[in-house]
Amino acid sequence: MEKETKTSQMTVENFTSQKMEAIGQLAAGIAHEINTPTQYIGDNTNFLQGAFKDFLILLDDYKKLAQQAQEISTLQETVKTIQEKSKKIDVDYLISEIPLAIKQSLEGIERVSGITKAMKEFSHPGSQEAAPANLNQNIKSTVTVCRNEWKYVADVETQLDPQLPEVPCCVGEINQVVLNMIINATHAISDKFEKGKKGKGLITISTHLDGDWIVIKISDNGAGISEKNKQHIFEPFFTTKAIGKGTGQGLMLSFAIIKEKHKGELLFDSKEGEGTTFTIRLPLISPLMDDPTEDKAK
Repeated sequence: MEKETKTSQMTVENFTSQKMEAIGQLAAGIAHEINTPTQYIGDNTNFLQGAFKDFLILLDDYKKLAQQAQEISTLQETVKTIQEKSKKIDVDYLISEIPLAIKQSLEGIERVSGITKAMKEFSHPGSQEAAPANLNQNIKSTVTVCRNEWKYVADVETQLDPQLPEVPCCVGEINQVVLNMIINATHAISDKFEKGKKGKGLITISTHLDGDWIVIKISDNGAGISEKNKQHIFEPFFTTKAIGKGTGQGLMLSFAIIKEKHKGELLFDSKEGEGTTFTIRLPLISPLMDDPTEDKAK
């Protein structure tokens, strides 16, 4: 029976891993396709911004010329026609609004570029192989990728140690763990704050170095975990969510990725009605990568 359970768990894990790899490849492809037109839209908008500034300088000179031309009787009719056309198209309005439209367009393009960059980093083509990774950057990317999940019910604050060293890990899998934690936190906050009707909750993500360990903490002020459920949360298919809202695999797979594959630790502290903090601890000396000192010894 135990062997069948382990086999079933491995099958689910392998299927989920293959599914996430396929989604990652799809996300990377979409990000690449979006990035190309975004680049030339950005280039053209930057060109328009610079060209409009030059146009404003020339327009100012034309205004001065029109003022001088009014004193010449033969040009008064021409000046009047120009002034009427200027009033008709509301030149003053255009002068104030066009720069704002360009500015907003550039901000939007920058946002799209940030999202596509985050998608590429999150999907990480080599995610199934261990390699040194910048976890701070990957956390930022993951937060961006799942923004649509949390933006209506919570704010996200990051307190990422800028001196954090690179961590040897399967970065795609670590991204998935962080994603699971953020989505779980979002759901817990949504339950407590009634999907934003009672205001927004808060998700805090921090990183720091603790000796030979990298520590990631993901905290929320959501509904918390009841005492009776605490002992079950890492069990396969255990979920307190309504049918169709969760499969109960997220935390089980997260535990397998951190504890079993990376030889790290996945801990949590929760108070019902107050919130939950998940703590991920990853070793700086990874069992997934060869120790360079061994080669020297040989």
